[in-house]
Amino acid sequence: MKFIKCFVIFVVVLTACKTKKSLIDSSVLAEEMSAKKVARKHVAANFDKKTVDAKLKASFNNGKLKQSFSVSFKMKKDEVIWLKGTKFITLFKAKITPTSVRFYSSLNKTYFDGDFSMLQKILGTDINFNQLQNLLLGQSLMNVKKKKQEVIIQNNSYVLSPNEPEKLFDIFFSVNPSHFKLDKQSIVNSRKNQRLDVVYPLYNVFDGVVFPSEIKIKAKQPGSFTNIDFSLRSVEFNTDVNTSFSIPKGYKQIKI
Repeated sequence: MKFIKCFVIFVVVLTACKTKKSLIDSSVLAEEMSAKKVARKHVAANFDKKTVDAKLKASFNNGKLKQSFSVSFKMKKDEVIWLKGTKFITLFKAKITPTSVRFYSSLNKTYFDGDFSMLQKILGTDINFNQLQNLLLGQSLMNVKKKKQEVIIQNNSYVLSPNEPEKLFDIFFSVNPSHFKLDKQSIVNSRKNQRLDVVYPLYNVFDGVVFPSEIKIKAKQPGSFTNIDFSLRSVEFNTDVNTSFSIPKGYKQIKI
C-alpha cells in the first residue's frame, strides 16, 4: 500500500510538472485588430531573460550533406550565442557576438574567424546578430514598429507586412493570436531568386516564458538550398552559462 501511495504521488507530481510546460491556449481565434496594435503586442512579447541554456535536437540538409545531431545552445542576451553540435563526438563549435562569427569543424579540421558573411552565405540573406537572436527566439527579424505595417488575418495568424515595401525584398511576419510570438516569417528577394522562411510549429511555456519548441529554417537561392530543423529537449533561463571558445591548433582557415 505504501508503494502504491508513493507511486500515485509521483505520477501527480510528474503530471503537474508537465502541465507547467504547456499553458498556451491554442484555441484562440484571431480577431480584427489594427496593425499597430499587433506590432506593439509582438514587441511586448519579446524574450526578457538574461541567459538561455538549452539542449536541442537538430537536422541539417543542403542536398550534399544530410545529418542529425544534438546541439547545446547557450546565449547571453544581446552579447553572445554559443553552439556546440555533437554526435558521439563534437562535430562543431560556434561563438557569435554582435561583431564576429567564430566557428570550427572537428570533422573537416577547418575554422572560420570573421564577420557575418558565413551566416549570410548559408541563409542567403543579410543578417546581423540581433536578427539571428530574434530568429532563435520567435521574434521578427525586422523592427515591426519602425515602419508602418499592414495586417491581414490568414490561417488564424496576423500577417504583418510593411506598408511601403523594401526596395530589394518582401518581408512577412505571421503573428500568433494567443501569445503574439511568430508562427512564421519570410524574406523574399524575387530579383535574386532568394527566399528565407522560418516556421515555428510549436511553443511551450517554461518558467513563465513562451519559448519555441520547434523551429524550421528553409533557405533557398539559385542552385542551392539549406534546411535546418531544431526541436527543443530542455531549457533553463538566467543561469550561469560558460561560453568559452578557442580554435584548436592545426586547423585550416576557411576564406569567404
